[in-house]
Amino acid sequence: MRSPYAVRRPVENDYLVRERDRRLARELLGVGIAVLLLGVGLLAYTWIHIEITAVGYRVDSLEKELHSLQQEERRLQLEATYLSRPERIENRARGELDMRPPSLEQTLFYEELVP
Repeated sequence: MRSPYAVRRPVENDYLVRERDRRLARELLGVGIAVLLLGVGLLAYTWIHIEITAVGYRVDSLEKELHSLQQEERRLQLEATYLSRPERIENRARGELDMRPPSLEQTLFYEELVP
């Protein structure tokens, strides 16, 4: 059994013209701009966070390099101190180069050099 309300009747709307809803377009544009700004903000935050992390890793590696260079400097200073000891230089000069202290005839004094 069909209800009398279920009958389809053709609607004649030849003169009906569809217009754009300007309010809906403005709302859609506002939402689009808000989403765009939010996306740009999130991308900027992510980029800054990644850069901060990368700089932190770089600082950490530079601190490790500085520490190793300071240890190398200390080691080289100790080695220079050891190699410049007068007793070691004298022993090496006598042993390897067969050097002896100068005799009195080989010694020149300052008063003899200045006229």
